[in-house]
Amino acid sequence: MTNYVFPPHDPVSLAIKGSDSRFPVRRIYCIGKNYADHVKEMGGDAARSEPIFFTKAAETIVESGSDIPFPPNTTNLHYEVELVVAIGPNLEVFAYGVGIDLTRRDLQSAAKKRGGPWARAKNFNRSAPCSVLTLADSVDLSKARIVLRKNGDIVQHGALSDMIWGIPEIIERLRQDMDLQAGDLIYTGTPAGVGPVNVGDELSGGIEGLQRITVRFI
Repeated sequence: MTNYVFPPHDPVSLAIKGSDSRFPVRRIYCIGKNYADHVKEMGGDAARSEPIFFTKAAETIVESGSDIPFPPNTTNLHYEVELVVAIGPNLEVFAYGVGIDLTRRDLQSAAKKRGGPWARAKNFNRSAPCSVLTLADSVDLSKARIVLRKNGDIVQHGALSDMIWGIPEIIERLRQDMDLQAGDLIYTGTPAGVGPVNVGDELSGGIEGLQRITVRFI
């Protein structure tokens, strides 16, 4: 039996639709600039190039139905709805979810101007809301669309087929470069329409065939 100098934190996990078992989350990988329309709205070049990856800690997960305290050190918090891919024990696509990549956009912009990393802008407490997972073999996402509503109004929408880098390509890149393992989540990028969220707002994201993610900001 291992002795620790203090009790370790409880493992992070997500519920799975129709199952009493939970998915243990090891690490979160995110891909940036994976929809051409979003690249353009952020002032970038939509031409296919090397994918951009960044990470979030597993502890940033927030389950659907949660209230999220507005994060510190930002006056420009943005939403980014995304398809989430959950990796299984054989590095297969085990399940899918709907996630929201929360971004402290003002901190990100300042980091970009300095040529510095985005860690403070992306990897902060409660920055990765995610829905209940749906087993991959129970759903066909080939023609699915993704939508985010803010206080009931649609603010983001698009087709998953519009992703610049498809799921098999993303997985292969992560296997080659980033130690992809069972329990990892991949946030696969966001369509155009990102924008601010404030105290009192409710976000609700959906993808056809998957469970919704709904969170409120307090």
